[in-house]
Amino acid sequence: MAEQHRARILIVGAGSMGIITGYHLGLAGANVTFLVRPHRAEALSRPQILYCYDDNKLKEYKDYSYITNPTEIIGTNYDFIVITLDGASLRNETGLSLVKTIGEAARQTNTKIILGSVFFDVRAWFLQASGLADERVTNGHLDIHVYSPKDVTLPINPPTDPELISKADFAYTDRLGQGFTVDDSSPAVAEAFAKIYNANGISKCVVKSALECAVEINPLFPVFAACELLGWPKLQDISDKGEIWSLVVASVKEIQGLSIHGELGQQAAGATTEASLAASLAAWEKHMLPLDLQAFNRFHHGKKLKAQGREHLRACLSYGAAEGKPMPALKELLRRVEDHEVTAA
Repeated sequence: MAEQHRARILIVGAGSMGIITGYHLGLAGANVTFLVRPHRAEALSRPQILYCYDDNKLKEYKDYSYITNPTEIIGTNYDFIVITLDGASLRNETGLSLVKTIGEAARQTNTKIILGSVFFDVRAWFLQASGLADERVTNGHLDIHVYSPKDVTLPINPPTDPELISKADFAYTDRLGQGFTVDDSSPAVAEAFAKIYNANGISKCVVKSALECAVEINPLFPVFAACELLGWPKLQDISDKGEIWSLVVASVKEIQGLSIHGELGQQAAGATTEASLAASLAAWEKHMLPLDLQAFNRFHHGKKLKAQGREHLRACLSYGAAEGKPMPALKELLRRVEDHEVTAA
């Protein structure tokens, strides 16, 4: 009997998203290779230790290989390439060069692309830069919350074991019902990837409409911007912040109402109130325990992905201008955040 085909998956980047995605794909039986910068090779030469908040235990991840030269992917027939670079890194000079190499490699094969870089309309940019056909590429994002304890120490809530966390390369929690989401920009790519991922038995990949993903993700960025202005208060307290909170809610509604978000966005904008947004954020924070969500967000969105967050808000303003929508609340929020950044520096 012929041995069952092991999906060959290249993951671009071995940071938080890359490692935890690779871990679950490995559990699913996939053959995982990481493409990393040379300085990451030493860390990958030993097993990765993962701490899971959900069972308060350590996991060992070692069933992977890695390469450091992007040109090595040319002529290699991967089933999928999963790109885990953030939107800002993907679109800088180094990222653009890598995207062109990925395009060159994938054009010669049947390789499918999961674009895990969260940014406003990033798929259209990627298709143009890579030269790949529309049906080969779909968006994806990680719903698992993951970080490196070596980069940041988060407050400990019981029953989390600080000693175990101190031993981990990455700590994570998978509490949202799905660990990974792919959208239906290319339904065939999305369904094929979800089928592979879901064989892991412990974490779930779901397929959502591209519109639904955009309407869920894009309006979050004003919230993170306001949290930065306010010193990252607990989400349960953010609605007590008066005028800034009103500015946030107005900004969220402006983004939801952009034409790119379609009728679904219009419905979301109509349903969003100060009370409803405050309640949903407080519920998210409570649900993520024992992970301290705002301490995580402060590191992840306020430091690690800060540049991407700024660019995301500017992109929203650009789309608004193109649609003849001035978006005064978002414009004012961005001005305040940029002024705050200058003052803080």
